[in-house]
Amino acid sequence: MKALQLFEPRQWREIEMDEPGIPGPGEALVRVHRVGVCGTDYAGYLGKMPFFSYPRIPGHELGVEVVSVGDGVDQVQPGDTCAVEPYINCQKCPACLRGFTNCCQHHQTLGVHCDGGLRPLFIVPARKLHVSKRLSMDQLALVETLAIGCHAVNRAKPQSNDTVLVIGAGPIGLSVVEFARLSGARTIVMDLQEQRLDFVKENLAGVETLIATSDGSELNSLWELTEGRGAEVVVDATGHAGSMGRALEFCAFAGRLVYVGITQGSITFQHAPVMHRRELTLLASRNALASEFRQIIEWIEAGQIKTDPWISHRTAFLDLPGTFETLMKPESRVIKAMVELE
Repeated sequence: MKALQLFEPRQWREIEMDEPGIPGPGEALVRVHRVGVCGTDYAGYLGKMPFFSYPRIPGHELGVEVVSVGDGVDQVQPGDTCAVEPYINCQKCPACLRGFTNCCQHHQTLGVHCDGGLRPLFIVPARKLHVSKRLSMDQLALVETLAIGCHAVNRAKPQSNDTVLVIGAGPIGLSVVEFARLSGARTIVMDLQEQRLDFVKENLAGVETLIATSDGSELNSLWELTEGRGAEVVVDATGHAGSMGRALEFCAFAGRLVYVGITQGSITFQHAPVMHRRELTLLASRNALASEFRQIIEWIEAGQIKTDPWISHRTAFLDLPGTFETLMKPESRVIKAMVELE
């Protein structure tokens, strides 16, 4: 069967590989129908993703169908359609035993640390499959993106009387916005690109927008919007070290700042006048938990999360290498691109 592999940064290869064999105990063989293209994939292509290794078959936002299962598997059966929780954890390390499976000490993400879903068939631990009989393959492939935002919001625990500022209106930032809204908190999203904020205005009712500027006047604008308080919760989804360092300035006294974006650079900020004086809480957010995948599926099934606006671009499986650089360009206005394998 054919698969798409990043042989090294900026170099795609179409490769031939054997079809998987029979799934072992606790495993399932799945057929891939949809693969969402993620910022992690873009960073891996550019050689800027710190956890990415080469050569690698990308693809971790997946909508799949179960083909067969191994011994001891009773949570899924052939024919089930599923979202994939792509975070393969060891189940034995202290983090796993404490329930923090998202940050297992021996963590492997499909398509990043180990081969992912840009191939028609592969074997996955059955415990990483989340069944829905109602969601489309597109929706199933969106669950992982949404789960990143869900986990970030759960880390911050916003209250209904809080203001949440989301910095960065790319797909991860937008997923944060979805769950900030569901918390009942006032939600403001800030970005450098007006076109991204236009998407928010058109599709996310009730969310306020704030344009980031070169002169830093957006800080004053936030004070005006919040009557001098700032935001009780700030989530930085940019992955930009400069933005992440400055994000503390937007926090209210006793506020919480969550870093959900990833940077390889050093983050610097003033401690005494900002971090210490305001007694801020700084949180990292990595991946998501199984319970969050299940909750998101229930919310989509119930119509509480609208998925139609998310998918802005589509590409056929073997066309992806030729279209990938176009998808990365801001003028393409990509929100989420879906790779179709059927």
